[in-house]
Amino acid sequence: MTTDDATLDQQAGEGTDRELPTSFFDYDLPASAIAQTPIEPRDAARLLVADADGVRHRTVADLPALLEPGDLLVINDTKVIPARLRLHKATGGAIEVLLLEPTGRSREWQALVRPGKRVRDDTVLVFDGDEVAVINGRLDDGRRLVTLLVDDLMERQGQIPLPPYITEPLADPDRYQTVFAREPGSVAAPTAGLHLTQEVLDDLAGKGVGVARVELRVGLGTFRPISADQVSDHVMHAETYRIEADVWRRIEEAPRVVAVGTTVVRTLESAAALGRLSGSTELFITRDHEWKVVDRLLTNFHVPQSSLLVLVDSFVGPRWKELYAEALAEGYRFLSFGDAMLLDRRTLET
Repeated sequence: MTTDDATLDQQAGEGTDRELPTSFFDYDLPASAIAQTPIEPRDAARLLVADADGVRHRTVADLPALLEPGDLLVINDTKVIPARLRLHKATGGAIEVLLLEPTGRSREWQALVRPGKRVRDDTVLVFDGDEVAVINGRLDDGRRLVTLLVDDLMERQGQIPLPPYITEPLADPDRYQTVFAREPGSVAAPTAGLHLTQEVLDDLAGKGVGVARVELRVGLGTFRPISADQVSDHVMHAETYRIEADVWRRIEEAPRVVAVGTTVVRTLESAAALGRLSGSTELFITRDHEWKVVDRLLTNFHVPQSSLLVLVDSFVGPRWKELYAEALAEGYRFLSFGDAMLLDRRTLET
């Protein structure tokens, strides 16, 4: 560790995330540590457990033994839609469109377009010689408005949008869906949930651990990296969430709430902070966040300088750096198809 790094770490223990440069949330992630394919079976993924007993190395299959009767495991049952469209301009140039969310107007979507800067408004896009979409206009942060000209374009031509750091083809598209996915609408998977199997869920139920479903439609707010130099300058994009009233009652009554993934964290903490069980959230969870709901967190290892890593720092403090370093040293697999951590906020908070 350099002198500058040590000084920054000392400052991190004294202030809030919003006072820190984004570089504090950087770490060295070698390409060899980025999982390119999902592990089989799902629950064979390794699990770094950090709680009052220290740090242990388990697998997700051990989760029932790590939770207690009465705990409530909360999952995000959103389903990834085939939102990536590989189209062409009439002149032949290839255009990739990633649909983000509908605007509410007929067939119109917010989208990311690549290459975006060179594509003019009113450009018509084609597939197999047919006109299938048109680019309508520009929004902030590089987003575009795209109108689909046919109803079933996603079903005909859409692909599951894997993150750009996954370069290996996915043999089975269902492996980028959780086994409990049922509510279409996300453009990225709630990846911590990818590790859970029906067997694990059945074992949890047999032990007296409850399971509750919520929905957050994963979009730009989750996967857009922090581009600002200071964390305080990062702007979160809105994502839609929903919690049923009976589920919220179970959450309020549970002695301990275990969130499966950062999307569940944002759903639950947004509902508590905003005082409503559905709607839109732009909640950016940093170290000054007042935690109201989540006690334990099952989460993957996240991209450097991401808002998800800032959330983890809020949950356990700067100790995440030690945990990530140990995971790398122990050969854990990182990012969407990688391994996971089980973190206890109450015993690790400072």
